[in-house]
Amino acid sequence: MLLPKLNLNVKTYSKIIALGIFTAFFSCKNEKSEAVTPKVQKDLKLSAYVDPFIGTGGHGHTYPGATVPFGMVQVSPDNGRNGWDWCSGYHYSDSIISGFSNLHLSGTGIGDLADIFFMPAAKELDLTGTYENPQDRPYASSFSHKRESAEPGYYMVYLQEPEIKVGLTATQRTAFQKYNYEGAGEASVVLDLGFAINWDAPVETAINVENETTISGYRHSTGWAKNQKVFFVAEFSKPMSRYNLFQNKTKTEAKQVTGKTTAAQFFFDIDGSRDVIIKIAVSSVSVANAKANLESDRDLDFETARAEAKKTWEQQLEKIVVETPVDSLKTIFYSALYHTQIAPVTFSDVNGEFRLENDSIVKADYTAYSTLSLWDTFRAENPLLTLLEPEKVSDIINSMLAYYSVHKSLPIWTLYGNETNTMTGNHAIPVITEAYFKGITSFDAEKAYAAMKNTQMRDERGLQFLKEYGYIPYDKIDESVTFTLEYAYNDWCVAQMAKALGHEQDYEYFLNRSKSYEKLYDPETGFMRGKSAVGNWHEPFDPKFSRHRENTDYTEGNAWQHSWFVLHDTDNFIKLHGGEDAFTQMLQQLFTESSEITGEHISNDISGLIGQYAHGNEPSHHIAYLFNRAGKPWLTQYWVHEILKTQYNTTPNGLSGNEDAGQMSAWYVWSAMGLYPFNPASAAYEIGSPVFEKSVITLPDGKNFSIIAEGVSEANFYIQSATLNGKPFNQTSITHEQIMAGGELALTMGDTPAKNWGVKQAD
Repeated sequence: MLLPKLNLNVKTYSKIIALGIFTAFFSCKNEKSEAVTPKVQKDLKLSAYVDPFIGTGGHGHTYPGATVPFGMVQVSPDNGRNGWDWCSGYHYSDSIISGFSNLHLSGTGIGDLADIFFMPAAKELDLTGTYENPQDRPYASSFSHKRESAEPGYYMVYLQEPEIKVGLTATQRTAFQKYNYEGAGEASVVLDLGFAINWDAPVETAINVENETTISGYRHSTGWAKNQKVFFVAEFSKPMSRYNLFQNKTKTEAKQVTGKTTAAQFFFDIDGSRDVIIKIAVSSVSVANAKANLESDRDLDFETARAEAKKTWEQQLEKIVVETPVDSLKTIFYSALYHTQIAPVTFSDVNGEFRLENDSIVKADYTAYSTLSLWDTFRAENPLLTLLEPEKVSDIINSMLAYYSVHKSLPIWTLYGNETNTMTGNHAIPVITEAYFKGITSFDAEKAYAAMKNTQMRDERGLQFLKEYGYIPYDKIDESVTFTLEYAYNDWCVAQMAKALGHEQDYEYFLNRSKSYEKLYDPETGFMRGKSAVGNWHEPFDPKFSRHRENTDYTEGNAWQHSWFVLHDTDNFIKLHGGEDAFTQMLQQLFTESSEITGEHISNDISGLIGQYAHGNEPSHHIAYLFNRAGKPWLTQYWVHEILKTQYNTTPNGLSGNEDAGQMSAWYVWSAMGLYPFNPASAAYEIGSPVFEKSVITLPDGKNFSIIAEGVSEANFYIQSATLNGKPFNQTSITHEQIMAGGELALTMGDTPAKNWGVKQAD
């Protein structure tokens, strides 16, 4: 996750977050008596457990609006305020809505999108002004959470000043906005293509009034995505009676305007129905393609689209069915599962076309995807898709290979077809490797391998220093330790693909380079540390010291949080520490050390602290599962249980850090079931501590894989024994192949550690 350079005291921030955490495990001790009966639970749709407001408070950065799984449009309210906590356009603390745009990011650390922005109004407005504050916009309105609701595929709010009820829904490529003009005044709709949040700014925009019910145009902007081109068409359910167009803040009599900023107000005669419904479709390619996208939903009205969206979400959520008498656990789980199915987003049009960063147009026979937050999502979000959506995984990889054609480097963080070059490492590589070893093959493996190899052999982003020194020196680039550790894992992934495809020389080269992490391990302190080009440690050294993004050896963290990223060579990693006991002792200290973070310009991403463990940021997400590798699985069970019960809840403040395009929620989905993809490219999962009595995963071929936790409760979170398909199972890892075969993993749970289960790993 990435955020701007802010200067907030993290200790203060952690205390604020802690006050907002009312965990399901503690707040629901007496919930069994309050829970609905099993019969009612059975009849209740899973979508009823989803609360899209979870994560809209705190630093979760989610949005509450309407979308369908992996949809192209995300229609949601915008408060209109700039700031880190408004990266999605909306924050639960706000009381102003400026309007409703049709593209949004879920849980990221940089604000962009919020394109094609509409807002209903009940009087004629002057759209020639410039406004710094959201409440100063002439169309902004106050609202109350008491008259606001959201469910999968639908959002509703009442705007107090114009007295208008707004409903939002969506299909895969079309957004629907429904305005009910309950109050007096002249019904109208504002379109403001100059509206922008945070890093985004318009470059050129256009509005064309095609006829009395149809408008079209485009919005070209720069920001996090430097070359973002959104074309749109919108159809009104009623003919407009008149309209005002504005070009660069000046009113004009033309019916078509072009400028850096353009805006319009469209007026309607309300007779009979007091509703005005807008259908909006977008495209990265052209207005013509936007029209084709809209045409694919020609027969849908608002209510039908809403019903179809809910049905689609219901089918998506039914892929994992969990059983527990504690409803709040279901709310957290299904809200998390919902958030894992939002990104990546559909990017290609109904005809298969999409735009690359260099403005070339690709026509694909697959669905192209964008919003690839790979530094975050390779850890648990992408592995979840390999289990539930393998066909989408192939499409994602083919999309990445299309983006590769522009820069001859695999994507780092792709937004609306643009490479943002955000974050460290090259984590498209483990996504491809994982897919290949999990049998997902609807992509050209040799082509993908060549892209992986070329990406890791470039002389950019510190790789030239890795090739020269065998590690990345801190006096050459910032974040050198994180870069070195992540490149070591990326190199291991390339090596595994090379071996599988018969490239033996490449295998030896990249396997050797995957040991680069060893050069930054300091046996005296036990930490991974910055080392200069001449081999000296970076002094002075304080493992609690953090500096955000600049003049630092670690990305959004400190030595405590980043010294554990060795996913591929854990046996050797443990040996470096002096063996299992010494390793476990230091790992325990991570969770029990004081949560003080030292330094100035501390990274605000260090959140969700348990000791120095920071669950609010992705580098910590695998760490609790390292106890399994050190022969102490009961400690994995203890700390996973602790994270599950303290870092997630049912309030808007229910995430301890940025959602990050599904990763924060994916950790919960996996861990609450009792599994985690520790090293995704290994095609295996670590076993942790489930919270549900039963979790049933419907696999793509129709088989089921069930995880039973007999006797599980808030106190009974230690695994006593296990069977797999009725046979004794005494190991803490299970392969993807074993899960895909279907069957049942049965765990017997208790309230004390069972130190004879899962201690020694099978080969």
